[in-house]
Amino acid sequence: MAIPALKWKRMPADKEPRQIMDWDLGKKKKTVSICETQPLTVKGLEHLLESTEDLEFGSSHASPAEWMLSPTAEKTDVLIIDKGLGAKTVLDALNQLPVEHGAPRSTIPAVVIWGMSITEAEALRFLQGGAKGILRKSADTQTVLACLRAVSQGRSWMQDSVFRESGNLEAQIRTDLTPREHQVMELVEQGFKNREIAQELGIRPGTVKIHLKHIFEKTGVRGRHGLALNGLRQKGVISLLAS
Repeated sequence: MAIPALKWKRMPADKEPRQIMDWDLGKKKKTVSICETQPLTVKGLEHLLESTEDLEFGSSHASPAEWMLSPTAEKTDVLIIDKGLGAKTVLDALNQLPVEHGAPRSTIPAVVIWGMSITEAEALRFLQGGAKGILRKSADTQTVLACLRAVSQGRSWMQDSVFRESGNLEAQIRTDLTPREHQVMELVEQGFKNREIAQELGIRPGTVKIHLKHIFEKTGVRGRHGLALNGLRQKGVISLLAS
């Protein structure tokens, strides 16, 4: 949301500059709306945001479609969508939102997907669909705020507990990967399947499997979704917070 430039004006000494600064800070608050069917969850988020100086509660809706038709839609900086509404609903909503120019895909407003459980495969699909944040509903309040602040500032963010299934969170992409293994890993990050990678590189699907086996051994990461997420983390595309 664009913030109009402020012009300082001379005011009586008892009102300058504190009053103007307070107004300025208020204008910089980011508005958070939510698509969630549980009233208590909505109230909890509203109460949490009331305690902050940089975030404010916008509105709550039963679905992304309802939010899109609401008057608060154009004022929303961050939209939280409950994964419990269904993966198809989430992906359809991401697909319908306008996107920022450039890569990777990123929607306007920034979207955070949260749910009771989110697998690595789901997290990767949501991120590739344009979501900025991935969060579990079991997260503590500081983790929730960290996520909302990060995505409101244009950064991608994922709770590390979503990532733990893949193995060592601190695993580094080793420099001894061959050029072909790097190519395979790049395509995995983009969501290519083995057959598609084979067609892209002009090799057999069985050869792709061998390359992936070597990549897993060298990086210490298990599974293609974990590999893709780890690669995005290594590049700084997504950041993680321990929880």
